[in-house]
Amino acid sequence: MKNSSNSKHFFLISFFPALAYTYLEMNYSLKIAVIGGLGLATLEMALEKIFTRHIHTISKLNFWLIVILGVLSLSGDEGIWFKLQPMFTGVIFSLVILYKNYRGKSLFIEMSEAMGKNRLPDFLIKIMEKHFAFFFGMYGVFMGVIAFTQSTPRWLFYKTVGFYIAAALFVVIEVIFMRKKVSSLIIKNNKNL
Repeated sequence: MKNSSNSKHFFLISFFPALAYTYLEMNYSLKIAVIGGLGLATLEMALEKIFTRHIHTISKLNFWLIVILGVLSLSGDEGIWFKLQPMFTGVIFSLVILYKNYRGKSLFIEMSEAMGKNRLPDFLIKIMEKHFAFFFGMYGVFMGVIAFTQSTPRWLFYKTVGFYIAAALFVVIEVIFMRKKVSSLIIKNNKNL
């Protein structure tokens, strides 16, 4: 259980590379900003490994995206590459969910089984999974647009607080949708009896 609690904290820590990048870009050169972001991404991975004894796949994906995009930013002397990390993460995560779904598997079912938690019926999880894939994909595309059209502080807002606001709204809408879906299935089953 301790690892699960620590994992939640490391999700919040994952914003540190973006915070460092934004602060450093506003006050120093692009090179220092990217190196600071890369340094904190490395520290984040090390701390996750030390405290949870595990590095999550999404953490690894984000780390390598930050490294690759950071190198591209440094070689092209253009900070936009570093800021595209949330776009790539959202789109890749969305595609992974949809690909697993297409193959008849479910990332969400696998995750809930691994955590040993009680869960919804498989067909409801698969519906939710498609909706989450849509959300992550669209938010990723949105973050790409933000990276190209907005300032770095505004990008940071949408990468951190803005993401939580959008995710909370999405979850509220999803809960309402799922309740209506379950209610309609209960009504349908009662009519068939």
